[in-house]
Amino acid sequence: MSVSNPLPLGAISSLLRHYARSELTPGQLVEAVHAFMQNDVGNAWIYKLPRESLLGYARALEARAGEMSALPLYGIPFAIKDNIDLAGVPTTAACPDFAYTPQQNATVVQRLIDAGAIPVGKTNLDQFATGLNGTRSPYGACANAFHPDYISGGSSSGSAAALAKGLVCFSLGTDTAGSGRVPAAFNNLIGYKPTRGWLSTRGVVPACRSLDCVSIFAFTPADASRILEIAAGYDAQDIYSRPRESHGADFGMQDFCFGVPHTEQLQFFGSPETGQLFDKAVASMRALGGTAVEIDFAPFLETARLLYEGPWVAERYAAIQQFFDLHSEQVIAPVREIIALAKRYSAADAYRGTYELRRLKRQADQVWTGIDCILTPTAGTIYTIQAMRQDPVRLNANLGYYTNFVNLLDYAAVAVPAGFQDNGLPFGITLVAPAGEDESLLHLAGRLQQSYALPLGATGIPFRDEETLEKQSRKVPQSELQPGQVRVAVCGAHLSGLPLNGQLTGRDGRLVARTLTSRDYSLYALPGEPPQRPGLVRVERNEQGSAIEVEVWEMPAREFGSFVAGIPAPLGIGTITLADGDAVLGFLCERYAVADAEDISRFGGWREYLRWLGKP
Repeated sequence: MSVSNPLPLGAISSLLRHYARSELTPGQLVEAVHAFMQNDVGNAWIYKLPRESLLGYARALEARAGEMSALPLYGIPFAIKDNIDLAGVPTTAACPDFAYTPQQNATVVQRLIDAGAIPVGKTNLDQFATGLNGTRSPYGACANAFHPDYISGGSSSGSAAALAKGLVCFSLGTDTAGSGRVPAAFNNLIGYKPTRGWLSTRGVVPACRSLDCVSIFAFTPADASRILEIAAGYDAQDIYSRPRESHGADFGMQDFCFGVPHTEQLQFFGSPETGQLFDKAVASMRALGGTAVEIDFAPFLETARLLYEGPWVAERYAAIQQFFDLHSEQVIAPVREIIALAKRYSAADAYRGTYELRRLKRQADQVWTGIDCILTPTAGTIYTIQAMRQDPVRLNANLGYYTNFVNLLDYAAVAVPAGFQDNGLPFGITLVAPAGEDESLLHLAGRLQQSYALPLGATGIPFRDEETLEKQSRKVPQSELQPGQVRVAVCGAHLSGLPLNGQLTGRDGRLVARTLTSRDYSLYALPGEPPQRPGLVRVERNEQGSAIEVEVWEMPAREFGSFVAGIPAPLGIGTITLADGDAVLGFLCERYAVADAEDISRFGGWREYLRWLGKP
């Protein structure tokens, strides 16, 4: 990243490294972000913070540069959906006549700022967060980051588009019916909808207050998890807040079972390509160790219909009742018509709806006895802005087919990029699990994203580079290699604490770095007598590889010959490319030896495979 042109931005870890190396300051960054934002088109923004306000945040951080380690989001720019309060900045919910200027930050915004993050602006949305398409705003239809004729998804439209373009490192949205997942799918992003109540909604204009969640848009699941760690926490002043609690084992890092709707229950709304991409996603999940189980999706679909065809519409009216009764003409169509429907529901209807939801949840929850998570498309298809305006209600309902049920049933969900259509528009899938299983979902999403290795958002930044920056402990310090020493990368039984590590330490070997290979390798569990060994094989040019965890050891050159002499076939020493681009000697395996061996690349390394086997 050059100081003169730090955009587009990528994963959080990348920017933090530039700060740590004094290659960039927050002041330099916000100058560039501000300049870039002024030329941004596509209606992503409702309010852009003035240059002096951004510099105020930056200068305050630079005065604390010595405390950088205590500020986990030091200098990280982020965007805020404009139904979430930022002190001193109008909150409009995409309705200018509704606007007010809060004196306090929303709870989640305050926590992020306290951690060093810099808010750069408020983003566009479907008015009052009512819609999944991004066209229902007097500030203009928000354009897709990949093609301006197509919808961005909504209601958190601007938050997704701004991130996808690399203007920020993460953004906040809200999600009641899919507003934090559909825009993620349409813009090639991670869209994380936490367990309901984990992120406080104090300081958020409600849509359906009992269901609303603050959602996180990020380039990687690791970034989403990082934001969760900072933003989550019980808020006694939010009546729907609840403590963050995880449940059960982490299925995201081991073999797992995932549910898929019966074929006849899958809907792609006339798009044959998205159906094919979903089939590939199922195959990708199987390659990660997943077992697909067909499930009856009917209870989930029935639940979804309650959100707009049941009394929960009345909750949208309750959220803005006073304003709506006095200024309904200031609410745009079809949002006005949707909210006006609330007046036909009675208190008895609300109770009957609650009973129906309890019945459906009892049915839907039975699925978890046989699976760990559910895999669905995030949306079956995508529409042009023109098509959405011509048929706004029916097409919007299609977009919620796979998303509307999640909050009603109190589940967590993560939207993950899963390829592109021939026209260059992204496709995404969603992983769903019961409340409290967020960590497992994020881990599984990380493995799935790694298997696709798609560029980040619409930035063109390769996923490979960001994955390396996220996981690599340190760059191997080649310049420190002393005369008479040689380095070797090990990936199996020679790792620290494993049975053959003594062959290194007994030769005066010292550990130099724990790192990753480049994404050009596969790892196999070789058959044979103990100690068990893996085989690292470089993939062919047309094959998909993985980054594998290795340790780099240094030993006297005089000891290297005897060390190599003890290596049994089919293993040998060759040249391995590391994640940072450097090359080092290391263990490689003859390709013939892995013909019948188990491919364990999905574990990312030998240690994780041993943990899965239950071995220390």
